[in-house]
Amino acid sequence: MIELYHIWKQYQKPDWALKDVTLKVNQGDFCFVTGPSGSGKSTLLKIIFREIFPTHGQIVVDGRNILRISDHKIYRLRRTMGIVFQDFRLVFHKRVFDNVAVVLQVLGYPRKELRRRVFNALRMVNLNHKMWEYPSHLSYGEQQRVAIARAVVNNPNIILADEPTGNLDTELAYEIMSLFLEVNKKGTTVIICTHDRELIRHFGKKIVFLYKGKLLREENI
Repeated sequence: MIELYHIWKQYQKPDWALKDVTLKVNQGDFCFVTGPSGSGKSTLLKIIFREIFPTHGQIVVDGRNILRISDHKIYRLRRTMGIVFQDFRLVFHKRVFDNVAVVLQVLGYPRKELRRRVFNALRMVNLNHKMWEYPSHLSYGEQQRVAIARAVVNNPNIILADEPTGNLDTELAYEIMSLFLEVNKKGTTVIICTHDRELIRHFGKKIVFLYKGKLLREENI
């Protein structure tokens, strides 16, 4: 379970990116966070991942207050999460295999297990035949799938995705969402930030609406 209590975030005065957000996401939820640009969607994900700290408030993930985890132990939280960044953050001078393997390398997986997990993750996104290509040789949609493979390769409890279908056509967007649904069916909690109303209408289960940093409402479909 992910629990946020009275989260405020300010990057610079006098504006607030998030304003008193209290939210609970249960284990196994498939949750959309939506709202117009500047509503605080990306900031919310970064706080859950603890890439940034809130100005005020508390965050509890699986019973642990993540703001109290020391920096040198933050990997223990990160290994339970996978994240798909809006800009992918692929390393273009490394091959697809190495981009996906980096998470497991940081966690110290043995080489044999690492190779097995990377191959299975790339097979899930239909890119195992391109594991030795460089990201620059892939299409935009294929780069997106590499980012998803990297996020799921260590079987995390939580997947966070920031605009994962941005700049994709409708067919590719639905394909990407179907991948997230498959992961969710295995019990993984999935939180997706998007402003794509059609995707939300088609795939939405739990929907959180933000506007100018405030949580307007929640819906369960």
